[in-house]
Amino acid sequence: MIRSIKLLALSAVLSGLVHSGHAQTISRTEMEFLTSSWKGERFADGRPKVPDAILERAKKIGFEEAWQVLYNDGYKNQYEGNWKTVHDDVRIVGRVVTARYLPARPDLEAQLKEKGKADGRKGNMNAWPIETLIKNDVYVADAFGKIAQGTLIGDNLGTAIFNKTGTGVIFDGAARDLEGLSAIKGFNAFVRDFHPSFLEQTILIGLNTPIRIGQAVVMPGDLVIAEREGVIFIPAHLAEKVVATAEFIAVRDLFSKDMLKSGKYDAGQIDNQWTPAIKDDFLDWIKKHPDQPQITQAELEKFLEKRTW
Repeated sequence: MIRSIKLLALSAVLSGLVHSGHAQTISRTEMEFLTSSWKGERFADGRPKVPDAILERAKKIGFEEAWQVLYNDGYKNQYEGNWKTVHDDVRIVGRVVTARYLPARPDLEAQLKEKGKADGRKGNMNAWPIETLIKNDVYVADAFGKIAQGTLIGDNLGTAIFNKTGTGVIFDGAARDLEGLSAIKGFNAFVRDFHPSFLEQTILIGLNTPIRIGQAVVMPGDLVIAEREGVIFIPAHLAEKVVATAEFIAVRDLFSKDMLKSGKYDAGQIDNQWTPAIKDDFLDWIKKHPDQPQITQAELEKFLEKRTW
């Protein structure tokens, strides 16, 4: 009994948070507190559940536009670049599942493994986050930039991840078996490098807790968009706003180009505050292009109210 109490106390001290009883995780109450700006549906552990419909729309929006909306809202630490990827042309979009790793320390590792075993965890620690993954999740790990012996997955675990999620991974660390990973159609990995070594001297200290990826702050449930240019982490409560605004920016640009080509308006008129006539022409243009996101008069006025992009 005394030993069990000590183990629970150690887990709480290690994370600085109140734990839920499962190895390396935080309680639902703590998750809800840390993501209190999110008002929508949540998973059983409290992780925000950005709707699938928003994820699908996010697959089509511009990367720069999404970053700009976040930046203008004061979220200036959500982007990280300088990655190596399995495929240059496969975008990753999904809900974040976070993991945080530390260099190994024997006493700490023994305690965490014992706690994990008691919680029903199986296999090595780098497999524990994979156990939690579901469709549209993206496994995001802070592995303190470790390359040699910092390979969190190879092609076997990559296959397991893709079968569960249909997406990929983002590691501030490394992966191995590049050839095997490349054969997984639709999968991608954003890593610091690839290395032939096995994972060693690394322990999992946090699962679905706040983490840092380079210069970016990442929370469980964030909407992540990763492409060749880099990775952007969108707070769940801003996901719909970012997607909708990015869609509008893209449609606005198409409309603007058409107007400039036709000569109906010049660059000064298009790039300035829109007149009622331009707004009416835009709404008419939208109706004639049903393949584009449809925007109402009220939505248009809201987008244009605080135009900072």
